[in-house]
Amino acid sequence: MYIKEQYLYMKNQNVNAVVRNYEKNDFAELQSIQKESFPPPFPSELLWNEKQLLNHITLFPDGALCVEIDGVIAGSITSLLVDDDREYPQHTWEEITSNGYITNHDKNGNTLYVVDICIRPSYRKLNLGKLLMQSLYETVIHLNLQRLLGGGRMPGFSKHSHDLTPEEYADKVISGELYDPVISFLLRCGRNPLILIPNYIEDEESSNYALLMEWRNPFR
Repeated sequence: MYIKEQYLYMKNQNVNAVVRNYEKNDFAELQSIQKESFPPPFPSELLWNEKQLLNHITLFPDGALCVEIDGVIAGSITSLLVDDDREYPQHTWEEITSNGYITNHDKNGNTLYVVDICIRPSYRKLNLGKLLMQSLYETVIHLNLQRLLGGGRMPGFSKHSHDLTPEEYADKVISGELYDPVISFLLRCGRNPLILIPNYIEDEESSNYALLMEWRNPFR
């Protein structure tokens, strides 16, 4: 069981944030948050269904976290364990997460792989995504894993695809010349870029590309 409590600052006051494992009675709210967080053109079939959520809390509850603000669920993050020593593994989101059902979760895996993170838009100024990501870093350390790994969408690429290749766009975001809502956020969370993966996930804004990024366990 994971639970962490701390205060965050919003609208000239401190608010109480609690990170904990999500449970079955949270499913309806988690699905609502997904719809708010990933509006069209994001494919609706990629949003969580009840079977996927049930697998998350059954197969790997340590990797299924949500954050509450004053008792209201404001976001979630989901992960699974994989065994992968390759420096730059090529894969798709569907392959490595079993299409979000995490049936390939390996309890002896050495890598914590991020399946999904979403924050309710009205709470995004609280940096809850960073709080949830840090919570998974703590899980990496607690389980004595080698690293956290995950592919980051590049939704800002759609605005530059007419004059930049995906590689050029990613390089400019990494250097700070351009801002991307997802990749720039992950960089601020301490994730380090590895390689660009084509056909990672169906995502019109990213032209189906994702930037594979990792966080290494400093104690390994």
